Parts: sequence; structure tokens; C-alpha cells
Amino acid sequence: MPAYTVTELNNFIKNILTTDPNLNNVWVQGEISNLTKHGSGHYYFTIKDKKSQISCVSFRSVNRTLRFEPEKNMKVLVFGSVDVYTIRGQYQLRVMDMRPDGIGELYKAYEQLKERLEKEGLFSDIHKQTIPKFPKKIGVATSATGAAIHDILNVIGRRYPVDILLSPTIVQGEKSAESIVHSIELLNRTDVDVIIVGRGGGSLEDLWSFNEEAVARAIFNSEKPIVSAVGHETDYTISDFTSDLRAPTPSAAAELVVPDQKEVKRHLTNLSMRMESEMRHLMSERKKHLEHLREKIEPEHFRDMLRQDYQHLDELTSKLTTSIGRIVDNKASELRLQASRLNSVSPLNTMGRGYSIAVSPDSRRIITNVADVKEKDGVDVIVSDGILECNVKSIRDDRKKYLLFER
Repeated sequence: MPAYTVTELNNFIKNILTTDPNLNNVWVQGEISNLTKHGSGHYYFTIKDKKSQISCVSFRSVNRTLRFEPEKNMKVLVFGSVDVYTIRGQYQLRVMDMRPDGIGELYKAYEQLKERLEKEGLFSDIHKQTIPKFPKKIGVATSATGAAIHDILNVIGRRYPVDILLSPTIVQGEKSAESIVHSIELLNRTDVDVIIVGRGGGSLEDLWSFNEEAVARAIFNSEKPIVSAVGHETDYTISDFTSDLRAPTPSAAAELVVPDQKEVKRHLTNLSMRMESEMRHLMSERKKHLEHLREKIEPEHFRDMLRQDYQHLDELTSKLTTSIGRIVDNKASELRLQASRLNSVSPLNTMGRGYSIAVSPDSRRIITNVADVKEKDGVDVIVSDGILECNVKSIRDDRKKYLLFER
């Protein structure tokens, strides 16, 4: 027989393993060990049980769709096909899907997603929408045959009958998460005022669809306010945290989205009584006010008011006259004082004591020096009772600076 090359033998073995239908699309149960998360986004690990182990590779395209973050020693269910890594001659399981195995592992995946979404802000109260107090139409995303829809219909019918739009939804199993997301999107295209999303109670596995990231994001992105009603009172799912309001049960959700018509009627009755009482009180006050006004406009009362006003006007006039007289007297005294001060420095007062002022008739400038005039110049001499028109006869320049004038 001809000898195989190593590559040929490995390829031959690979062909046998990859074409065997019993080794394709198989589920393998085991525990993760030797986990390596490569920078490329691919995962390399081993799954093992008490006696054996098998190498696994999970490529980035698969890892993006995983519902949890694989960890060392985590028990998982791996779905894939047997393959051969021909370069090393190593057979391995090529992973196409992976899920936590067991309650403990489900809780771990639940906590991982819850922590990640919380860091992203999907649970923040800032994003919560207000549930309308009096909705006209309510959308419900749940199973059409389950107990949840019957509970919701019964409670709403009893408390506050309104229109209900049901979007039949798969709430458990392989396609349930996709169905829930689809129902939320459909109801957002309608005229419902609020949406109830949920189902009745069950195990963690039964309720797992409401822990899916796709469902959480669909609830968060909903334009309509959403009430999450999943399971029993003690059951908490990721949907509860992302929804605008969490109800412990579907029946409780129905009670939260609609008011009790009995309470509404009672409240309206109380408001009506209070309004009627307030109107009576207001009318009574207005009547008293009108009576008071009527008394004021009676003829004798009106004349008395006029007499009072006349008298008050006379008092004000007298006070104003006195005040103005006092102001005028004060201003007159002040004027006399200022006039006396001005008179003491007035040139006219100085001329009254025998002095005069010589002025050039052309420029009207006061002559203060002999240099200001020449012989035969005209000069006006101002005295206390008139002006003397003179001509300069001669000029004597001595210390006394006398000027000789000719009339």
C-alpha cells in the first residue's frame, strides 16, 4: 500500500469524522476547563467529565450570540460538530451553540447579564416611562391559551373595562424570546396606551425567555410603557428590571394598569360634593359682598360719603395752602439773604460810594491801565447814575496812574 503523508492522513480522518451524521449536530454535556478567550474573539477550551475530555473551539461569530459569558468550571451543554484540526492532527468539537447546564449555571448567566445591562443603564429610573392612569386600550403580549391572559381579562373586566389587544406570544421554549420581541414590536405599532408582557409561574428554565438580552432590549426600546408580569411574586427576571413597572403576577399587572371603577366613582362623588360645597360657600361670600356694596350706594349713605369727602378735601386744601405759604416764605427769606450777599460785592454798590468804571466805547473792555488808551481816545466813564462820554486829554504815567479827561 502507498504511504500516506501526515496531511493526507489527517485530511482522510477529517473527512470521515465530518461526514458521519452521528457526529454532526450533537449535544455534549460537560464542564469547562482550560478556557482561553483569544484577542480575535474566538474561545478555546476543553469540556470534561469525570473520565474524559474533548477540545472545543467556539468562533467569534458564535460567541456574539451566546446568552452568557462562559467561565472556568461552568457546567454547559455544547451543541456542535466533530471536526479535525489537521495542522496538529487533533480532533475537536466545533461549537455552534452553548448553554448553561443546571440551575446554578443558569443563575450565573442571569447574574452576568443583569450586571452588564445595569452598567449600561438599562435599569435606570431616568428611562422609566409613566404608566397612564386611565388607559383606553391595553396591549398584552402573552400566550393566548395560558392562565395569564384569563387572569388579566377577568381583573380588567371587573375593575375598569377597556379594550384589550392581545398579541399571541410563545412564552417558553426555543423560539419564545424571538416571539416576545416580535409581539412587543407589533404592539408598538398600534394605538395601545400601555403593554403588559408576561406569563404565569414556572421554573427558572420555564421563565428563561424573559431573561434573554434580546427581550430586555426590546422592552427598553419600546415607545409604549411596559409592565412586566412574569411568574410569581418571588420571581425576578431581567425583563422586570428593564420594564417601566414590575408586577408580581399577571393579575397584579392588570390591577396596576387600570383603576378600580368603584374607587373612581367614589372619588368623583367626593369631588362633586366638595365642588358643590365650595360653590355654595363662594356664592354666600359673593352675596355678602353684594349686600355690603348695596349698603354703600344707598342715597343717604352716598351723601354722607360725599360730605365726608368734602370735609376731607377742605382739610387737605388748608394743609396745602399753609404748606405752600411756608415754602414761599422760606424761599423769599433765602432770596433776600442771597441778594444781600450779592449786593455787598456788586459793582453798582461800589460806584455808589464814589467810584467809577472806565470802559472803551469800541470794544466795551474795562480800562485798567494807562496803556489801554492813547491821547484823544474816547472813553465812557460809568458812574452810579449814568455814563460820562469823555476824551483823553493827556496821560500822566506815574505810580498813581491818574487819567485826565475832557468833557
